[in-house]
Amino acid sequence: MNPNIIFIVADDLGFADLGCYGGRDAKFGPVSPVLDALAAGGIRFTDGYANSPVCSPTRFALITGRYQYRLRGAAEEPISAGSKGSKTLGLPPEHPTVPSLLKKAGYKTALIGKWHLGYPPHFGPIRSGYDEFFGPMSGGVDYFTHCGGNGDHDLYLDEQQKKEEGYLTDLLSRHAVDYVDRMAAAREPFFLSLHYTAPHWPWETRDDAHVAPEVRTNLFHLHGGNIHTYHRMIHHMDEGIGWVMEALRRHGIADNTLVVFTSDNGGERFSDNWPLVGGKMDLTEGGIRVPWIAHWPAVIPAGSVSAQHCMTMDWSATVLQAARAAPDAEYPLDGQSLLQVLQSPGVQFDRPMFWRMKHRDQRAHRSGDWKYLRVDGHDYLFDVTTDARERANLAGRDPERLARMRQAWEAWNDTMPAIPADASVKLGYGIQDMPQR
Repeated sequence: MNPNIIFIVADDLGFADLGCYGGRDAKFGPVSPVLDALAAGGIRFTDGYANSPVCSPTRFALITGRYQYRLRGAAEEPISAGSKGSKTLGLPPEHPTVPSLLKKAGYKTALIGKWHLGYPPHFGPIRSGYDEFFGPMSGGVDYFTHCGGNGDHDLYLDEQQKKEEGYLTDLLSRHAVDYVDRMAAAREPFFLSLHYTAPHWPWETRDDAHVAPEVRTNLFHLHGGNIHTYHRMIHHMDEGIGWVMEALRRHGIADNTLVVFTSDNGGERFSDNWPLVGGKMDLTEGGIRVPWIAHWPAVIPAGSVSAQHCMTMDWSATVLQAARAAPDAEYPLDGQSLLQVLQSPGVQFDRPMFWRMKHRDQRAHRSGDWKYLRVDGHDYLFDVTTDARERANLAGRDPERLARMRQAWEAWNDTMPAIPADASVKLGYGIQDMPQR
């Protein structure tokens, strides 16, 4: 019997923000007890990566199972609200997606949460394989007014704006529970993308509902907030995931539901990335190495930990294989399925991975224990198994390895479209304090 699938994505969550990844407790206690329990009852990956250190490019890879660089919209770092009306900056509706391929395999599909892959009327979740959609089209929105940084209301039901009062994280969680209830009653196999905006700015908790909107405007991005608010935001998301898991158990379908959890990129202002350095917008480990948890009691042995190297699009391939959904032959997957690792966590296979960013002319390639990195024209070579903080640049000591890895990156890059000159970069937190040769 094919599993139900719930793919949960946090926004800007740091590598060590969860307790099961070594995160500290908050003032109120454990930050992520539900996710910690899912990891204990399933598998936790120590060397899992995002396809990009910024929001929408990773989401292109997630929904297509392919390197995001193949699509023009993903050259934006990330897509901005200013692209409304664009016919090019978004996910082409004709491109096969994980939800569209699962629909062909008999699944019901829904996206509850952040889309960030282009705006109607030319793009949107309903046009790319989802039967249902509830959430924001853009990147970050106010958790109470549901307006973006430009002041536009951004909460949709399918393609119609939806006014609904409440703290956005809780609204997404409750809609997810409702969806599980409806699918369980209909006895339909389902694929639910649950893409939270938490803990992305603005820095607001459930308890900030009484704060006037004109006061909350100073919470966007670099203003306001604190570590305690940030912890609460993660905890609210964790609670909501608990509500979804309870719905699965209530309907007796938890054992045969594959639940995957990750972040779209590394952490930002208040994130804990220890022991990694860097964060969002960086191809240092802190920008791309992220939590990966999978829970599927019928298949995954409890208490498993894997050092298998993987990235976002590998999970897209995994979902399709688990559901026995065939990829489109015209759009071959770049992702590699991890199903064998879920079934037998001791299994590992070689998985070279590549990245590039227009921001600061960055490039990266991980192969085995080693990572090649370029930032601002400077080349670095790290053994990230012994130097996860990327402090000891071994390029001078091992120039032959550096040359091989640089050549491998360039050969891979030759298979990808060039970055368009007009691709935009929304500057965020950048790399600092990189060691020199």
